[in-house]
Amino acid sequence: MTDRPRVSARISAISESATLAVDARAKAMKAEGRPVIGFGAGEPDFPTPDYIVEAAVAAAREPRFHRYTPAGGLPELRRAIAEKTVRDSGYEVDPAQVLVTNGGKQAIYEAFAAMLDPGDEVVVIAPYWTTYPESIKLAGGVPVFVVTDESTGYMADVEQLEAARTERTKVLVFVSPSNPTGAVYPREEVRAIGRWADAHGLWVLTDEIYEHLVYGDAEFTSLPVEVPEIADRTVVVNGVAKTYAMTGWRVGWIIGPKDVVKAAANLQSHATSNVANVSQAAALAAVSGDLAAVERMREAFDRRRRTIVRMLNEIDGVVCPEPQGAFYAYPSVKGVLGKEIRGRTPRTSAELAELILEEAEVAVVSGEAFGTPGYLRLSYALSDEDLAEGVGRIQKLLAEAR
Repeated sequence: MTDRPRVSARISAISESATLAVDARAKAMKAEGRPVIGFGAGEPDFPTPDYIVEAAVAAAREPRFHRYTPAGGLPELRRAIAEKTVRDSGYEVDPAQVLVTNGGKQAIYEAFAAMLDPGDEVVVIAPYWTTYPESIKLAGGVPVFVVTDESTGYMADVEQLEAARTERTKVLVFVSPSNPTGAVYPREEVRAIGRWADAHGLWVLTDEIYEHLVYGDAEFTSLPVEVPEIADRTVVVNGVAKTYAMTGWRVGWIIGPKDVVKAAANLQSHATSNVANVSQAAALAAVSGDLAAVERMREAFDRRRRTIVRMLNEIDGVVCPEPQGAFYAYPSVKGVLGKEIRGRTPRTSAELAELILEEAEVAVVSGEAFGTPGYLRLSYALSDEDLAEGVGRIQKLLAEAR
């Protein structure tokens, strides 16, 4: 007999992905026959474009893809990612600076594992995507949060970042367009933040997975392009999931200095070996093709963005800034909390999200998951009809708040 813990402290400290948990619960309720509408998962509702699927079918018939391939990725895919990167953001990199990973989540963890030693601090702007702090902690680092709100469009400035910096700070996580808020930093702010990081010798992990999903006058700006002097201490994370509606194909990548990429590749060689070759062939077709299908999806997201913001702002006590990128709305629901709704009085946004799921049969994610209680995240990557019906149900429920 032993009283040692059955699960390690390191893994026990990791929280379940809140977004995937909400999505799983919504799907389970649907399976029971309940008409649940899910705003939880950050997943395009479009099918993967046909030409990408056909490339995968052809690859499945190719004997060379039935075997192990280089752990760092197919050479032709690494070249294509380098070419796509300069095409889309103006960032010129060598294929040796690219590591193909099993989705963006593995890219993020492996990047932190390669950069961090125990006790190194990482500045994370909140609201943040749920995976960042968990990956930092798993890699031995310490997340330090800079909290923003709707008054600044959920964007941090240099003064806030500097207030969070200590002698232990090693990395800044910079995300634009942002999950969960849809914030897009103006070019001049990207430059200011990049120069601040460079002045203090910091590293930057910048997540560019929503690079093509920007709206109105907003524009995507790549930090190492705007501040080339910090490129040697910048790791870019990206992937095909959001741009090409390929969340289930599980292909992401790291772009960074060769020594960091090599270290991450060594880790991957022991963790997973190569990404599935059929998925890599599909990703090759995606990044090598034009962006026509992407533009059609972007137009639909833009239309839905305007609808969801309008409908949310029609609810008393709800304030929803207009997101400029990605496909999320992040409304403040502080004005609803503490009011009675159908015999219950939600005091937190988590309790409100639970009430909305049970009473309106609409799944949303509470702000607690993203480090900022008092908010909800709604993905508008679902059909126009479901979006209008789902938000309409929320409107009807919250109209009863007293």
